[in-house]
Amino acid sequence: MTSRTRHRTAAWQVQSLMLAYPDEQLPGRLRLARRAAAALPAGIAAPLNRFLDHAGRTDPRDLAADYVATFDHRKRCCPYLTYYAHGDTRRRGVALLSMKQTYAAAGLQLSDEELPDHLAVVLEFAAAQPDAGNRLLTEHRAGLELLRLALREADSPWQHILDSVSATLPPLAGDERQAVARLAAEGPPEEQVGLTPFGPPQSALDPVGGRR
Repeated sequence: MTSRTRHRTAAWQVQSLMLAYPDEQLPGRLRLARRAAAALPAGIAAPLNRFLDHAGRTDPRDLAADYVATFDHRKRCCPYLTYYAHGDTRRRGVALLSMKQTYAAAGLQLSDEELPDHLAVVLEFAAAQPDAGNRLLTEHRAGLELLRLALREADSPWQHILDSVSATLPPLAGDERQAVARLAAEGPPEEQVGLTPFGPPQSALDPVGGRR
């Protein structure tokens, strides 16, 4: 494994933890994240540390309330990546199935609580399977960047996590910039298919045949 791959996998694992709901395990996650960030390149570590600084000085109850207000109550800050391309349409169901099949092919399965396209889940998968995970992140780059812009506009502390994620990926190509612009202008498709809302993310990837 190259040093670049090691840095990316470490970053993706930490970013995944920081995008999870800030529950009672947050202090331990912050300590782990601090140690990991110290070994990362500056471009990835600097925005990550900005979030860690904020989380470290914020009352956990306030951080949790901000998390819910940001990701559960702001449609533009949706953490489910397939939503940006497909909205709540039948095509999104196909995309979700494809992601589940990608996880299963790598020997991993989701717990029952979470959808496969939550960014925290995708990052956790990428940390375990960097090649396949990188392909998923690249495939959904436009949605990821649109989420980053929405968090920045909302002045959310989680914008720094998205900045760190973006720093692990190649610079946006022309067609990706156009896709981001199109999604920002048009929004996702609006055909409704009865998808229900989903709660805060859990650590959702488990080895096949076992539970954490």
